[in-house]
Amino acid sequence: MSQKPDIIIVGAGIVGAACAMECARAGLRTLVLERECVGGGTTAAGMGHIVAMDDSEAQFALTRYSRNLWIQMRPQLPEEAEYDPCGTLWVAADDEEMTEVRRKQNFFEQRGVRVEMLDSDGVAKAEPQLRPGLSGGLLVPDDAVVYPPCAAKFFLDQARTLGAEIKMGVAATHLLPEGGVRLADGTHLSADRVINVAGPWSPELMPGVPVRKRKGHLVITDRAPGFVRHQIVELGYLKSAHSVSKDSVAFNVQPRKTQQVLVGSSRQFDAASTEVDHAILSRMLSRAGEYLPGLNDLVAIRTWTGHRPATPDKLPLIGPSLFSDRIWLATGHEGLGITTSLGTGRLLADLLLGQPTEIPSEPFSPSRYANGASHHE
Repeated sequence: MSQKPDIIIVGAGIVGAACAMECARAGLRTLVLERECVGGGTTAAGMGHIVAMDDSEAQFALTRYSRNLWIQMRPQLPEEAEYDPCGTLWVAADDEEMTEVRRKQNFFEQRGVRVEMLDSDGVAKAEPQLRPGLSGGLLVPDDAVVYPPCAAKFFLDQARTLGAEIKMGVAATHLLPEGGVRLADGTHLSADRVINVAGPWSPELMPGVPVRKRKGHLVITDRAPGFVRHQIVELGYLKSAHSVSKDSVAFNVQPRKTQQVLVGSSRQFDAASTEVDHAILSRMLSRAGEYLPGLNDLVAIRTWTGHRPATPDKLPLIGPSLFSDRIWLATGHEGLGITTSLGTGRLLADLLLGQPTEIPSEPFSPSRYANGASHHE
């Protein structure tokens, strides 16, 4: 890049790649720095669920906005991105969880999201491998799954085509308040703004960023054609996802276009190791087997872990940091980084250019932590 870049993006996971693509498309001179490989960190440890979520109005706005952008992009995605519009089936084990199904149904329908409530027979017909006797569920047909590393590579390739420069194997160690980065070899790169998109590692570049590592496990099986048809998630997942302190597991499985089954999910705070925790893995697989008894007959061919960047209020940080208006953030997406990557990139580009955003950006502003605590807690 012959001229000084307008922005330097630190991190080439799927969020960083989407930010690079959208910023380059907006005409910003964009430089991306990645210390390892594209989508090799948190992105490679994600299930790739593209889902409308309703924990809060802000979360819903960003996930629906992003999901719509994914749907618009679908014709351009390469085959290896494995985009599959399989939908999400939220399953209810009992009457209490059916109350939550009805609440979700009302929430989504009032906001124009297609859903279908299923009774016990409907759930059994939609997913015959589920244990009998479930109370019902909610089908969200426009949700999808994708293979995140290949989607991230596609976004970065698009960014490069649009004029972005990509530097791999380059580690940033410090973000400079005057605008720029210091690299591990001691050299400095300057830009009008630097975007910290380092996910769980963003506090290492900027101490004080309210992001904590949250460890998760995934298991993928050998091929099992047609074993599951939808992303299937228990309503109890919402209870475990709301926990900000305890280790938790929940039933969450996904069909892959490879005909394999991807099994989650677990959450552990402050577990820095990338080693498999066999106790939590056993709990996770046991929980999945309670819902899908036949899962116990499938062969697991790989187990791995990763860390997600979690904020106290479960909303990402998108916008100028409290540290310097030359240092911006696009981090803290926890388990929704795949879904919200495109929406984050579009929001970031609009904010950088001072343009109106398509959804309110204020709920994601890092300024909400100006007093050291979230207004949402």
